[in-house]
Parts: sequence; structure tokens; C-alpha cells
Amino acid sequence: PGDYVQIAISDTGVGIRPEHLSRIFDPYFTTKQLGSGLGLAAVYSIVHKHRGGIDVESQLGVGTTFRIWLPATPTATVSPESPGPATGRVALQGRVLFMDDEEPIRQMARFLLKRFGFEVETAADGAETVRKYAEARAAGQPFALGIMDLTVPGGMGGREAIAQLRALDPRVKAIVSSGYSSDPVLANFRAYGFCGVAAKPYEIGDLARVLRAALAEEPGGAGDK
Repeated sequence: PGDYVQIAISDTGVGIRPEHLSRIFDPYFTTKQLGSGLGLAAVYSIVHKHRGGIDVESQLGVGTTFRIWLPATPTATVSPESPGPATGRVALQGRVLFMDDEEPIRQMARFLLKRFGFEVETAADGAETVRKYAEARAAGQPFALGIMDLTVPGGMGGREAIAQLRALDPRVKAIVSSGYSSDPVLANFRAYGFCGVAAKPYEIGDLARVLRAALAEEPGGAGDK
């Protein structure tokens, strides 16, 4: 009983034999020479620990569909780091310029940052970021914060863009974003002019903390520390 969210994952592969369907979630059952038989068993365990369910339909030569049901809550759960007004904390608001060369990431970031309470503009590379930042300043609608991907294949990345932004506006506040944790810029981001690091993939609570810290920082302080 109750409300559930259903997630369906389908393929168009060879399908699963009928005699195997009842066993695919069993630990150590596998039809692959190099398989461990633990992957689907782990999925089954995780789903059921979240009070959900999972089943499978398959037809040989046509494909397979897995369906997962997870309990739906009537209202959103607010975590301690969720955006919104709070005593003693910087409000997540203002205009943010988000730069990433991948359109799906820009779409996701736009949705997430708007949920936080920001007005969001996006850019595909550093050159577009610098141009939009300059245009916003000239129009009297400056950005409160920039979030920039560190590397852009074939284009200007965050490292080059922050140098141009600081020449344009020494008080700029910018966060560097990357999925490559070994890059030296992330370990010493202030030396490059950034005031924070947002590691990919984004975790909502961690990202909110980084954004608040950046907004609370004195303008122009990143490159001076």
C-alpha cells in the first residue's frame, strides 16, 4: 500500500532465459564466465533496504526491463544544509554564472541552483563566461558568484577565465569545479584566484556549504591569501 515512484530500465539485448529469471537476484548466480553474481544481488538488497521493490521482465531476442519501486513521500524532506533563510547563515540568493562545456551538466546545475534560490545564467566555456560577466557588469546586473569548470577541451577553461575575470573585476567571486581531484589548482585554489572548490559529482549539502562560504567571503580576498 502507499505511493511509489517507479523507475524502469530497459535494453534491447539478447534477453534472459526463462529458467534463469527466478534466480538472477540470488547471490553468486551468474551466467557469465567472469561474473561474480553479486551485482544484481546488491541491487536487490539496496532497493529493499529503502522499503522498495524490484522485478524483471525479459523476452529472448527482444530485451529486458527492470522496474524499481521506491516509496514516495508527500512532502520534500528538508536537510540541515538545504537552501533557505536561516539565522546566522548566508542566504543562497543573487545571480550566478555557471560554466561547463557539457549541456546536460549545465541543465542540471541550472535546475539545482534555481532550487537553491539563485538566478542562473550558463556558459559553455571561459570565453563566453568572461563575455557574459562583462556584459552583466555593464548593464548594472553583476553576478554575485561564478562557478567554472576547470578544463574545457578545445576551449578556455576555468584557470584561464578566472585570470581574465580578476583583471576585469578584482572583486570577483568564483568557485572552481572539477571531477579531477588530483589537479594542483584544486589543492591550491586561492593562489589561482578562486574562493572555493565544488567537486563533481555535486552533493547538495556540500555544494550548499561551498556556495555559502564563497558568498560570505570578502570580495577580492581569494587571490590575496
